[in-house]
Amino acid sequence: MNRSELVAAVAAETGHTQAAVNGVVDAIFDVVTSELKKGTKVSIPGWLSFERTHRAARMGRNPQTGASIQIAASNGVKVSAGSKLKASVK
Repeated sequence: MNRSELVAAVAAETGHTQAAVNGVVDAIFDVVTSELKKGTKVSIPGWLSFERTHRAARMGRNPQTGASIQIAASNGVKVSAGSKLKASVK
């Protein structure tokens, strides 16, 4: 299911317009993104949690040449499924 299919399904389920649902989906992702940028964990108990992770700088190897390269430190995002979500897909 892609984003437009999700928006259409939620609109059909709730009786709201697709434009309204699309606005809510945009707002959810905007809030999650801004909170993750601040380093705040976002959790919807039982369903999902989003957490910013940090990867330290490290040495790597170029697989084509075998040369050692420096890989810069970076941030990532960890998404975890909650207990209700896990139970519903069993």
